[in-house]
Amino acid sequence: MGGLRSRSPTRLWVGILAVMILLLEFPGALHKCIFDEVQAQSRVVRAAGSPPNEPRFRAQTGKRTHHPGWRSSPLRGLTLRQRRSLRNMTPTTPAATPQPIRIQSWIQRESSSLSKTERKRLEAAVEEAVRMVSSLLSVNRVQGPLLLSRDVNKYCKFLWRNSSTANYNRCGRANNNYRSETCLDVTIPDDHLAGCDIYANADSPRRTELRPKGAGVPDTDFLLYLHVRDTDKCRAEPNVLAYAVHCRTDVHGRPVAGVVVICRGRLTEAAYSHQAAVQTVIHELFHTLGFSKHLFHTWRDCSSTSSGGSGCSPRGQVTHSDGAGQMRIYTPSVISALQKHLASSDPELGGPLENLDAPPGRVSSHWESRVLQGSIMAAVLEDSSTVRIDPVTLAALQDTGWYTVNRSQAQSLVWGDGEGAVFGSLSTCQDKSSYFFCTGSGFGCHYLHLHKGECQTDQYLEGCRMYKPLKNGSECWKEEYNRRAAEEDRSGEIFGFDSRCFFSSLTTQNDSNSVEGRCYRHRCTGPNRYQIKVSGSEWVDCPAGGTIQVKGYQGLVSCPDRRLCLYPDIAPPSDDVFPASITSDPGDTQTWSLLCIPAAVCLLAAFMVSYRKCRSCRIRIQTAPE
Repeated sequence: MGGLRSRSPTRLWVGILAVMILLLEFPGALHKCIFDEVQAQSRVVRAAGSPPNEPRFRAQTGKRTHHPGWRSSPLRGLTLRQRRSLRNMTPTTPAATPQPIRIQSWIQRESSSLSKTERKRLEAAVEEAVRMVSSLLSVNRVQGPLLLSRDVNKYCKFLWRNSSTANYNRCGRANNNYRSETCLDVTIPDDHLAGCDIYANADSPRRTELRPKGAGVPDTDFLLYLHVRDTDKCRAEPNVLAYAVHCRTDVHGRPVAGVVVICRGRLTEAAYSHQAAVQTVIHELFHTLGFSKHLFHTWRDCSSTSSGGSGCSPRGQVTHSDGAGQMRIYTPSVISALQKHLASSDPELGGPLENLDAPPGRVSSHWESRVLQGSIMAAVLEDSSTVRIDPVTLAALQDTGWYTVNRSQAQSLVWGDGEGAVFGSLSTCQDKSSYFFCTGSGFGCHYLHLHKGECQTDQYLEGCRMYKPLKNGSECWKEEYNRRAAEEDRSGEIFGFDSRCFFSSLTTQNDSNSVEGRCYRHRCTGPNRYQIKVSGSEWVDCPAGGTIQVKGYQGLVSCPDRRLCLYPDIAPPSDDVFPASITSDPGDTQTWSLLCIPAAVCLLAAFMVSYRKCRSCRIRIQTAPE
């Protein structure tokens, strides 16, 4: 679609002006994540009795090449035995009896000054995010109340280091300046913390209780501290809605506590979006639960044990560089998920990590945007209707070894679907061989066909270009735009819930019209089969991959192939942040029958399934007592 004819100069300047106005009206349209920066500044405390951290291996970058793809020796940093072991491994799920993770949220006392609107928005977003995450992840639950470990480096002045003494590695003298435990800027209540003792003599059992054991937090597997404040980071980054860290782990390395800071100013903006807020909280929660470069080296292999705990072995280094210098995660489930997504049997396909966030040879905690655009774990979350909880992200969480993941709930990741192993490489994104990328700066359709779009790039696309959705009339599903279309447009546009974007040059005038994205109604007649309806026309068959003429109009409409009537969970936004997922074969008759069910019934069914799975999950937001 890179050969679009340019608009006339007048229309082009009007379009540019509209984009500039939109950037002013929608400051939060792009939500940037600064997790890596914040986590690097935070201290993590492992539970008493934890084995020491596995060594942090330096990534093997190898010699970079100019290979057009990413298939050149990405495993060169491993021994032959390690390579064979990795390739022979198959994704397995521990045979234990994990249950949906119980996440309890705790609001700092300072947040009690929130207005009614702010609190309502916060609680609604957090509760929905927690409910979704709890329906996806299951753990071997904490027995009894959750108690967080204290930081021995804070409360203790020195440890007994002679291994022959009875009190080896115990605290010998208290730090008189010890006051409290913190997680980022949040003070952890003493009631949530384990006690600590001082052993004045190396061999004496006599001890002095420095701090008593707290009551703990019942029915909890992960404690989420919420801090609502306009911090310096919030003020410095206008596109940051929230950021997070994990600060405590259990004896198996699983994170059990973290903080999500919500930028307070974003809760009161006129452009506030509930969908965007929920997706941002889920994104930050996934970071704190394990999708973090600070935790990659602690992921565990539970393929040979029935328990996700002590029987698992450390995976060691899971990130390596491919021949083009792209850092990737090489774990069994991730490799399998990416192979399936890209329709490639390449055994060396790993999950690509964003290279803009990290120096060469280092890793980031986000997926590479050129390959996994639209993923919930991309570095930037764009329009909320385009964000997906994708199969590759869920595979990564499975490979942490801490969770059993309900991967059947993965949502369709349309970007790059079936495009092969070299999809998204810098050297191939501009050769016009892929529908997903574009060239120039024309106007067309976003790849989900819910929006009109403009061919643009950004720092994460690194020169590659795609049709990015615009606001202000580009949402095809918004029926309120019909009046303006009737008054100003001659291309037959129809806006509404069943309308989608099509590349079109239709016009009722005698002169030619440029090819641009236009909104027309559509209805499915089978997998990858549909009809369209233009203003004043009858329903017309639109053969996927072809073009059609419409009676009463000059010009053509292009019919996208494998984009419409193939992904039942791709739909306009609704009250549900994420539509129901369907992961069956698109050509399957049973899957196709779901396309004919009214959207409301599908959404209701999805809600009921999620509710039943999460009834046992304790979802509540507590405010710290005065």
